[in-house]
Amino acid sequence: MGKSWLKVLKEEIRKPYFLKLKQFLWEQGVHGPDDSSDAKVYPIPRNIYSWSNLTPLGRVKVVIIGQDPYHGPNQAHGLSFSVPHGVAVPPSLRNIYTEIKNEYPEFNPPKHGNLAAWAQNGVLLLNTALTVKPATAGSHSGKGWEEFTDKVVDVVDKYGGANLAGNGSTLAGRGRGCVFMAWGAWAQKRVTKLDKHKHLILTSAHPSPFSAYKGFIGNGHFKKANEWLEEKYGSDGCVDWCTL
Repeated sequence: MGKSWLKVLKEEIRKPYFLKLKQFLWEQGVHGPDDSSDAKVYPIPRNIYSWSNLTPLGRVKVVIIGQDPYHGPNQAHGLSFSVPHGVAVPPSLRNIYTEIKNEYPEFNPPKHGNLAAWAQNGVLLLNTALTVKPATAGSHSGKGWEEFTDKVVDVVDKYGGANLAGNGSTLAGRGRGCVFMAWGAWAQKRVTKLDKHKHLILTSAHPSPFSAYKGFIGNGHFKKANEWLEEKYGSDGCVDWCTL
């Protein structure tokens, strides 16, 4: 786990529910960060907390909430909606690219689905369950991940944007807020308790092929996010959605 996140979550990972979750993962074959776990769990252990390493807490500008990691071979690498280079772009991500193209005509959708550049630019790509059994959607739901990632959202609620306001390289105080993109009912449930005056909460249908044209395509979320970020933090607060 990234140091900035571990600093504020160290008590959380000592709680009984999280220790029980760790025991469950051990039984599933996760025996250490360098263990491949023989593909019994996705993503491989060293990538479970990729979101925290690529996006330090105080630099969070936008949170995009997913559900499960992808459960196909080589797809999951610890960032919601993202897949590593060399893996086919999943349908939901293709629809995300379509919407960005609608909002930013200069965007050329890449042939890959690796969103690490967004993560490094302050976009927290967080799934509500951080692991999954291969080929079995929802298989690690209800094991404790949801309680943990709800706490992650609570932490972002408090500190998100802290360093965007010029407070230095550490969490000098509460953040001034960030953007939450909650697509679909599952994600929207995670943001219901957030302060809508402090944060920009953007909700719509999920980008899945089953629902993308029921409210996701045309939602304008990427431009709305940057307009809000620029007003609050200046042009340096914006996300470059077009460079991947």
